[in-house]
Amino acid sequence: MSQPTSKLNTVKQRAELALNDEFLRKAVKFTTERLRNGKKAAAEEHGNWDDWRERGRQIRLHTIAHLDYYLNTFVENARANGVHIHFADTAAEAVQITLDIAKQVEAKSVVKSKSMVSEELHLNTALESIDVETIETDLGEYIIQLAHETPSHIVIPAIHKNRYQIADLLSKEAGYTLEPDTTVLAGFVRKKLREKFLEADIGMTGCNFAIAETGSMVLFENEGNARMVTTLPKTQITLMGMERIIPSWADLEVMATLLPRSATGQKLTMYMSGITGPKRQEDGDGPEEMHIIIVDNGRSLQLGDPEFQELLNCIRCGACLNACPVYRHIGGHAYGGTYSGPIGAVLTPSLKSNVAEWDDIANASSLCGACYEACPVKIPLHDMLVYLRRRKVEAGHGNKLESIGMQGFATVMGNSGRFGGVLRLGKLGQKLVVRNGIIKTKLGPLKSWNKYRVTSSLPKESFRDRWEQLEREFTAQPPVMTEEMKQRLERIAVEQQQTVKKGGQHNGH
Repeated sequence: MSQPTSKLNTVKQRAELALNDEFLRKAVKFTTERLRNGKKAAAEEHGNWDDWRERGRQIRLHTIAHLDYYLNTFVENARANGVHIHFADTAAEAVQITLDIAKQVEAKSVVKSKSMVSEELHLNTALESIDVETIETDLGEYIIQLAHETPSHIVIPAIHKNRYQIADLLSKEAGYTLEPDTTVLAGFVRKKLREKFLEADIGMTGCNFAIAETGSMVLFENEGNARMVTTLPKTQITLMGMERIIPSWADLEVMATLLPRSATGQKLTMYMSGITGPKRQEDGDGPEEMHIIIVDNGRSLQLGDPEFQELLNCIRCGACLNACPVYRHIGGHAYGGTYSGPIGAVLTPSLKSNVAEWDDIANASSLCGACYEACPVKIPLHDMLVYLRRRKVEAGHGNKLESIGMQGFATVMGNSGRFGGVLRLGKLGQKLVVRNGIIKTKLGPLKSWNKYRVTSSLPKESFRDRWEQLEREFTAQPPVMTEEMKQRLERIAVEQQQTVKKGGQHNGH
């Protein structure tokens, strides 16, 4: 699988490429609208949705605030269940632990269920470097693996492809032409993967939630492939972000309500698996050996940070991507990293030590707040994007022309006389470019803006001018107090006095 899009180009250049890809734009728009409408309908049907969001937020806030305690509790219980626990501070350590396990069991092949952490670590490439065949078994992940691409969406990795493009990819793999029919395509993949499940030495998964009170890990899925991955191979490896903990099974009820509805509009995913340790003597199936690799890889940098700690609350539902007007136009690859959309625009720079390398990604947002409204645990991503932009400027990575522009803006807005003067000059200057009340020219700072829209002209009469006119009219002819208005004011005064007296009586005065 290929590495993330090169940083030799900027997010603006990658967005430009996406905007010129008609297939991508139509596919992303179609799917995100379907997911967004599904989520809205599921939330309305459920009722008191905001109460559940607040409950989910409180669970995540509490867990992250006491992360050390719940991690230790989880580790103790998981080890008591026979699980091998590994800690990885960095991506390189997590990869090396995985490779060491693969070598110990002399693995020839690995089957994987969907795992964004494994994408974050570029684990497929690492396994293939030691001649271990690695097969994605989630349909979307399998498609982008064949395309040598990275996921374009947290939940639906191949959101940017339509069925005709998918049929072309799978036909090359099959060696014959497959019809662009979803049933035919899914049938081919199902048959192909069944063979891989039976042959695999290692099953590898991500982790939706880890239950501290029992040392269990929970997987949400719709295809049943994760159950095959965690059942047939003799060795199981679970890659778990250190923040995936929740305290108890009772808390899982809240998350199992929020995540599916937010992600796909479902009341519940088709399969929800709770796994507590490897196969026991009385079990009919399951792995003989189970490893959980708890990955930091920059997550601990957010702990104690008042602006970014809530980032660890994310439950990876993808709802913010579906709601974001920027993502819906450009898809996921324009963001350049493993995670895309509003969560990616904040998470990617936050997980990297070299923030300057990713200092443009926070600009891929309109700051409209749709991501916050969609988030099932109320993460204020729009605020975090502003914080990132501020940090970028404070670190000296800001655009010089932008800095000069903002200084000029502050100078003008800091003085009413200067502001009025600039407005008058603007009205004169705009006559050169205004046509039928709008500005279409693509010169200077208007070039990028007017490429996709037009700019409104300044009005003939400003608010300040109108206010001065109203003041003159009021002074020349003050409004006459009618008898009806006087009586109404007297009634209001009496009612206020009575309210004050009652309030004093209630307070014991």
